[in-house]
Amino acid sequence: MILEVPVFDIKGALIAQKAGAHRLELCSSLSEGGITPSHGMIKWAKENLEIPFFVMIRPRSGNFVYSKEEIEIMLEDIIFCREIGIQGVVFGILTNEGNVHVSQCLKLLSATGTMQTTFHRAFDRSVDPFQALEDIINCGFNRILSSGLKNTAPEGAELLAKLVEKAGNQIIIMPGCGVDDTNIEKLHETVGAHEYHSSAKIEVENQDIGPAISSLENNSKEWLVSSEKIKSIIQWIKKIKED
Repeated sequence: MILEVPVFDIKGALIAQKAGAHRLELCSSLSEGGITPSHGMIKWAKENLEIPFFVMIRPRSGNFVYSKEEIEIMLEDIIFCREIGIQGVVFGILTNEGNVHVSQCLKLLSATGTMQTTFHRAFDRSVDPFQALEDIINCGFNRILSSGLKNTAPEGAELLAKLVEKAGNQIIIMPGCGVDDTNIEKLHETVGAHEYHSSAKIEVENQDIGPAISSLENNSKEWLVSSEKIKSIIQWIKKIKED
């Protein structure tokens, strides 16, 4: 079983690695739901992290319907990741009607080489999850990150279980969103997935420095990857393997 932890900065990546995460999803901008990190950040992670990580390929926040120009940007980011030896990339594209945009996905997949590919939670905006599952499998993605079309994976557990069953060995279904050490065991009992995606984050006081300037002020709270939560999930995974 695999625990993937999304991280939005280098500090979080180092915490997650040290705590025992099996794989990272490297993003930037938690407040925007995760967008493509800078090439500098990707290169730093490649040179300094010891565990595998996949890079988020998402040029902006908002919906998952992209213009021709945005697709070209995503393509260039994927090529960069491939050329420096990144293990995987994460992206998802929909049509205006809420279906998987097969032709645009295939265009990006053609540039991935041997990298692993995850279709992210754009899946949860699809109008027909089972048709989307079939389309994503036919495109050739390796996995789907999903909350079961609900706000959190525990809420979407019933659909996730059906997706896992229908997917079989064709593709990995990776439950994510709202998954942590307090609910992953119950979620696993229902879904039976082999990979889980957990931000394992806690809210902490933000440490602002310097005089208060309204246009530069951050929120009084910020989210931080929790070493304890990751270790707790890893211990549970070890117990499952032993059983």
